[in-house]
Amino acid sequence: MRYIRGVPPTNDDRSTRHSVQAVARRTVALVNALTGDDPAAARATATDRVPATPSPAALADLLRAHGEPDPIDLSPADVTDLRAAAVLLRDVFAAEDVATAAAALNRLLRRGRGALRLTSHDGRSPWHPHLDSDDDAPWGEWFLASSCLALTILVWDRQRPPGGVCASGTCHHVFTNEGSGPPRRYCSRRCATRERVAAHRRTRA
Repeated sequence: MRYIRGVPPTNDDRSTRHSVQAVARRTVALVNALTGDDPAAARATATDRVPATPSPAALADLLRAHGEPDPIDLSPADVTDLRAAAVLLRDVFAAEDVATAAAALNRLLRRGRGALRLTSHDGRSPWHPHLDSDDDAPWGEWFLASSCLALTILVWDRQRPPGGVCASGTCHHVFTNEGSGPPRRYCSRRCATRERVAAHRRTRA
């Protein structure tokens, strides 16, 4: 189940774990882990309900790295549901303009199972919004609802797509646009550098 009763968060954790930026970064990390190597295969896997990789243990480690408290008990079925949600969220990152991103988010929001509410999980976290059906909603439902909420706020606040898909031909990772600068084209400096070097070599060939 989604909410894990564990050790109360530290002061730093309480102030940052539920921020829009933190949730958006967690969304990117999970979407990339679950679909980044081969989005087409991931989409087929989600449709056919075939057990997906990475393993439950690897995903649990990733969730811990983004602030989810222990114990995190994921089953293979939970991983499959998380991957199905990740496939749906890729459509938001693939949007080329804000209207398309908004339309993709509106489609996902209509799938929601819960009304917007505030929760503190009985005082174990800061007050923050939820869109899932319950504080103990399944992992896939929680991931889709919390990610949609964060990405919706980013669209609302910045009036542009919340992120994108890496422009490198050898990378399928998604990313968020942070700050007010020009939209990014690559998920990382590594990809940007690799593409610049490749372009330079082509001009010298």
